Amino acid sequence: MLDDKDIQKLMEVLATKDDVKEIKEDLNGLREMVQSLVIAVDNLVKAVSDLSQEYTMISSKVDRHEKWLHQVAEKLGIKLEY
Repeated sequence: MLDDKDIQKLMEVLATKDDVKEIKEDLNGLREMVQSLVIAVDNLVKAVSDLSQEYTMISSKVDRHEKWLHQVAEKLGIKLEY
């Protein structure tokens, strides 16, 4: 039969209910942190996507303006230098 010393030794080696409860609480905290990180990454991805779309539109606009400048220069007989 087990005596108090044996039980104490087992409690030092094996996880108790309090140990398991503490681990569960730690996991819940980690889960919340991971969730908030996922939300932050999603927000960053959206911001990068928005900036990429805006860059594409601005690039197209600059190309259009450059084409117009060449047309105006050609009609005025001006040679554009880069």
